[in-house]
Amino acid sequence: MGARILVAEDDAKQAGLIRIYLEQDGHAVHVVGDGRAALDRARTARPDLVVLDVMLPGIDGLDVCRILRTESDVPILLVTARTTEEDILLGLDLGADDYLTKPCSPRELAARVRALLRRSGKATDGEPAVLRVGGMEVDTVRFEVRLSGRTVTLTSKEFGILETLAREPGRVFTRAQIIERAFGFDHDVLERTVDAHVMNLRRKLEQDPAQPQHLETVYGRGYRITDGGTARP
Repeated sequence: MGARILVAEDDAKQAGLIRIYLEQDGHAVHVVGDGRAALDRARTARPDLVVLDVMLPGIDGLDVCRILRTESDVPILLVTARTTEEDILLGLDLGADDYLTKPCSPRELAARVRALLRRSGKATDGEPAVLRVGGMEVDTVRFEVRLSGRTVTLTSKEFGILETLAREPGRVFTRAQIIERAFGFDHDVLERTVDAHVMNLRRKLEQDPAQPQHLETVYGRGYRITDGGTARP
């Protein structure tokens, strides 16, 4: 069983992306869209962690943070488009445990959540820290990739794509789905950029990048990861 996480975010698309990634980590996620609902839910459900957007309607996220901190020690991760040092310090001074600025990837947000849960002692043994596909290991905590015991150095975007595919081996992901899951709030990523990153991944992971055995193209659909066996049609 994962943690019980409350997400307070009024942007439905961003809330959906956050939910997807946190649920993939095994957490039970409840989403609310305004500050009053966030306070009510936190008081009744007593979540293990709160992901709190600052720009909420009704009661803003900073006030929600301040009130929650007087009532409980629940870990709070603030997410906001405000990027000045004063804004960051204010959020931390009001009791937030961590602070993430937009645009951010849901992968990074999920990693911050894992770190906060570990620090608070609420992490679970079932947390999928290392994803294994055949002879490949994707360590989502250390951000490391090992292939047949060999460490492979990847960029952050390459790692994000590989992690997305490795979470569901055999599943075909469209380029749009990869962008949403690997890059999240980074709206400037283009579908052809995914192709370029996959080409780089193949150079690093495949014995013969022209005949990939791990990262397969499914023509007309997208990409999938396999265990390195014979490529399927």
